[in-house]
Amino acid sequence: MVDFKEIKSIELVPFTLMTSTVSAILAFIYAIILLITFGALAAVIPNAGLVFASFGLSMIVIFPIGSFLVYITLSFVTALIYNMLVPRLGGIKLGLEGDEVKNLPVVSFALITSGVGAVWAFIIGLLLAAFIVPLTTLTSTLIPLIANITANATNMTPATLPTGSAVGTGGVVLALLLIIGLPIFVFVAGFIGNALWAIFYNFLIPRVGGVRLLFAPAGNAHEITSIPVVAAALALAVVATIFGIIQGLFSLVNGIMAGSASMAVGGLIGNIIGAFIGTFIMVAIITILYNFLAPRIGGIQLELK
Repeated sequence: MVDFKEIKSIELVPFTLMTSTVSAILAFIYAIILLITFGALAAVIPNAGLVFASFGLSMIVIFPIGSFLVYITLSFVTALIYNMLVPRLGGIKLGLEGDEVKNLPVVSFALITSGVGAVWAFIIGLLLAAFIVPLTTLTSTLIPLIANITANATNMTPATLPTGSAVGTGGVVLALLLIIGLPIFVFVAGFIGNALWAIFYNFLIPRVGGVRLLFAPAGNAHEITSIPVVAAALALAVVATIFGIIQGLFSLVNGIMAGSASMAVGGLIGNIIGAFIGTFIMVAIITILYNFLAPRIGGIQLELK
């Protein structure tokens, strides 16, 4: 029998530490791949070998540290936003049957995840607007000054002088779009996308098995001590494959309309296979890292009710 539990809150420090550490290790793996690639390029282009080697070695240090520091902020703020929105929107609900997530109620999942995305969009829009408005204001002020100097040199009439008002107005309009329009767009698009994700998950999981989360009590919360790798990778890869099929169908239609049916079919197959294999590998790596790190730094802790 499915037992529904709502994620009332996410413990900030364990969530931030785990996600930041996993991202740093993934960045380190990516840097190693870059180093190998640059090593191959150095063998082909010996004269640039020192440059490639220096760049590759620097990435081994820069990528993990940079990723860790960036994700400290992203993860902490994301969990904080989630905790602040739950009393207003409700949290993610997990339909658990033992340790297996058999069901994700669609509305609750889509509402809170799109809400978090909208808040992030507002923050980013606000930061961009804080940069754009002063820049366009300064530009609109400089345009008439430059125009007057040009007019004195070319005998232009005042009626032909640009005023710069269009630039200032455009900056204000763009700022409003970033602060208001961007969060609305992200919320709507995120709600649709996340709702589809939950619908596909609920439809497919009875057939392939769902993500399993092994919990242990941790004070007032529940700590995810382990995530079985194959179950998580297979479940999420199958869901991602549905999106790959949808994207592939769009590519198929575009390819046929462009008169290249063979490439269109190849794109469809590539999207499907790529979505499944890529998601399976990535989820498998992340869960392996999680299971390795959880006993050492502590797993993610959730308040479930």
